Amino acid sequence: MASVSAAAIFIRLADTEPLTFAAYRLSLGAALVAVPTLLRSRAGLRALRRADMPLLVLSGFFLAAHFVLWITSLGLTSVASSVLLVTTTPVFVALASHLWLRERVGRLTAAAVALTLAGGAVLAVGGDDERRLLGDGLALLAAVAVAGYLLAGRRARTRIANLPYVTVVYTITAAMLLVAAVATGAPMLGLPAETYFWIGLSALVPQAIGHTLLNWALAHASATSVSLAVRAEPVVATLLAIVILDEMPPWTVVPAAALVLAGVYLAIRAENKRERGATGGPSSG
Repeated sequence: MASVSAAAIFIRLADTEPLTFAAYRLSLGAALVAVPTLLRSRAGLRALRRADMPLLVLSGFFLAAHFVLWITSLGLTSVASSVLLVTTTPVFVALASHLWLRERVGRLTAAAVALTLAGGAVLAVGGDDERRLLGDGLALLAAVAVAGYLLAGRRARTRIANLPYVTVVYTITAAMLLVAAVATGAPMLGLPAETYFWIGLSALVPQAIGHTLLNWALAHASATSVSLAVRAEPVVATLLAIVILDEMPPWTVVPAAALVLAGVYLAIRAENKRERGATGGPSSG
């Protein structure tokens, strides 16, 4: 959580095009995790089947979409608003789980969606221009993309070890972003040394360390516990933005955060209740 919370700050400090940043971050991140994979998990790579590739490609596509949408949003709205909205993923995961499994949308899930939408509406009320509103909207779409990434990853991780999984998915994502960057003419060479430094730090800390540890943690702790831990990211990112970027969040962040966090909490409760029911365990209230 501490590692991923620094991502928004590194993106702002790099001050470059979203596709440029995303393509470099994922390329470097893939290279960083490939080293321990080749040293310790070659058997896991060899165990990959052709039938696994559609899910891995789908996971990579959602991850690529997430980075482009979120990095773009950070150039349009505040760090506090963007990170608050991009971490609403559990709401969309819970909703998608119900829709994909053709299950009835429970009261907890319905309440979670309503609270999250209300929080987004409060942020919109405080928006002082169209750029802020667009940035908030892109951050919300980035959260939807992460939900797709997690749902695809959940299926793939039932038989694929963590290091081979993240190595292949990061590589697929990097390839997609590099093609998009070149096709759109995003600047890749001749950038300031400071930009390359912040991109490299982002690839090491939030990507290679943060994202990989979150995937690892899912094998040792419940998805609910991991999701709750990540909910601290908006708080840490906002504090870092105040100290490092001298950026005070808009006043609407406080009431919006209360609504969004309550919605995410209910979404996690709903997902946990569904998982307990599926395994025959005791259901939570």
